[in-house]
Amino acid sequence: MATPSVNPLHLTSFLLLLLLFQTLVSSSSLHQLKHLDYTLVSDPEPPKPQYSVDPPPPTRYFEVTKPIRTPETISFSYLLLQHDFGFTYGQPPVQAEYHPPPVSGAERFEKIVLEWSASCKGRQFDRIFGVWLGGVELLRSCTAEPRASGIVWSVEKDITKYYSALMKNQTLSIYLGNLIDSTYTGVYHVNVSFHFYPVYGKGKDKMNGILNGYDDKSWADLILPVSRSLPLNDGLWFEIVNSSSAQGKEVMVPRNAYRAVLEVYVSPHEKDEFWYTNVPNDYIAANNLTGFPGNGAFREVLVNLDGAVVGAVYPFTVIYTGGVNPLMWRPITGIGSFDLPTYDIEVTPFLGNMLDGKSHEISFRVTNALNVWYINANLHLWLDSKSSKTSGKLLKHESSPLAMSSKTDFNGTDGSFLVDVDRSISASGWVKSSHGKITTKWSQRFNFHNKMTMGNGADKQIVRQLIHVKENVRAKLPSSTYLKKSHKQFPLYMYSNNEDKGNGSYVAVSNLTFAFNVERVRQIGDQIFNTSVSNVQDAQGRMAVKGNLVVSGLGSTQQVYDYKHNDLCYFRNVSSWNYTVLYDEVANVCTNSEQARLGFGLGSRQSGIPTQRVLLDP
Repeated sequence: MATPSVNPLHLTSFLLLLLLFQTLVSSSSLHQLKHLDYTLVSDPEPPKPQYSVDPPPPTRYFEVTKPIRTPETISFSYLLLQHDFGFTYGQPPVQAEYHPPPVSGAERFEKIVLEWSASCKGRQFDRIFGVWLGGVELLRSCTAEPRASGIVWSVEKDITKYYSALMKNQTLSIYLGNLIDSTYTGVYHVNVSFHFYPVYGKGKDKMNGILNGYDDKSWADLILPVSRSLPLNDGLWFEIVNSSSAQGKEVMVPRNAYRAVLEVYVSPHEKDEFWYTNVPNDYIAANNLTGFPGNGAFREVLVNLDGAVVGAVYPFTVIYTGGVNPLMWRPITGIGSFDLPTYDIEVTPFLGNMLDGKSHEISFRVTNALNVWYINANLHLWLDSKSSKTSGKLLKHESSPLAMSSKTDFNGTDGSFLVDVDRSISASGWVKSSHGKITTKWSQRFNFHNKMTMGNGADKQIVRQLIHVKENVRAKLPSSTYLKKSHKQFPLYMYSNNEDKGNGSYVAVSNLTFAFNVERVRQIGDQIFNTSVSNVQDAQGRMAVKGNLVVSGLGSTQQVYDYKHNDLCYFRNVSSWNYTVLYDEVANVCTNSEQARLGFGLGSRQSGIPTQRVLLDP
């Protein structure tokens, strides 16, 4: 079930790391804004002017991310689906038959890219959608919100890691639950294409030997979908509606597997779309509040194998294109809104329990969940081509109890709430194949902190949140060692305030700062690869609401994106104000010192990077 995510749940303003900002949020107005999620006019438009020339072109929306590096070869491009998504809510996914392209002399495809392009005119909310190939999810995304003059947007995603699924005849399925009525008039006109970049000549084969399972360009030999099966009148995701709900699927792992990684897709909606702003239940009860989402501000996704917790996801706070204040995301959209992040769980240590030729259940739960979370996964498997059977054993598995401390202090609707959480999960095991014996150790460590302040008759809210995630994989191979370490930090600061103007009208003021920061180190033998991402957004919005309709408003966004890898750097500093890009600074050349530098900064450009700056009139 796709959900509108406008929830101008006026929260906003934020964060980053050690940034302490200041804010206000409205509790009773929070309820009003939640209600607006279903009735708010998402694009306040002035009276249509009389043009003496052609009307302005549609607005192009975009998410800031690094460009995809593709080989310098001619690509094979296929338009797989062209469809108009009108009233599709509660209808079966749109489907198309997929057939892989001929290799045509190429030894393989070096890169495969999915391109989603769409346009829309009219009034609409943001809609979540998914793209699946044979049940394997390729993309989870959110639509851009239309305007009267029309909008266009596109998403490009590197899907090369789904190589084995892309080389088979499959069914392509897309679910985008949209509503059309007298209020919501926007129809999404969508094209979906795949672009294949072949590689010719000797020396371009996929690596042979044990590194096939650990080299960065060695994709899984088989991908099993952990999703719902067609036919459906909805998406292929599982719906988690409360904390006791466990949804999943049984899978049978081939008996010659020697590595397994579970890739998890997660998106929260409805009462949990802004889970990090949800107040405690006793606060709701004591103040007799209605329409307030509760269960506090902590959520975690637990991944179970045959009922045992084998991994967890502490999700990044994706803000959809209608979230907080929809006027802030025009034309720059929120981090991850067009390509929601996925989360990898190393389940190789558990293969010893899964190589018995029997089905095993992979399922998902969400701590403190409210309706609704959409979750499914892809199980990536590497197979021993020289053997029909491998063997393995789980050596150690520890899943620590959730360590949570909380403090609630309120008097009436004024108060503060503090939640601190720690959790760790680890496992080790070995698998023996024709490559020899591989011993794998996997660990996760989570730290969650959320401080929330309510005041002014519940019309003021401040949220400061920080999520730390540390994950390590260490595989001892017969002739080498594989090591992967990652450290993620997701800081968030939100400020929201509703100013009552009487006669059923108010002004919602929002400020938001949040970031997606990641450091990764991957080592194979004596080769070391460093990657860092610092992606920071700061947004401000103000909108006047009367009778559950937005009548006027302003929004602005600033973003700094800084990506560094051994041989690739990309920097972008961009700002927008009410549909207009004010400046856009781009750099894509590394210096030697930057290639070696890793760190969580604010994305500041280092000296020595050539840049191109484009200034536009506001």
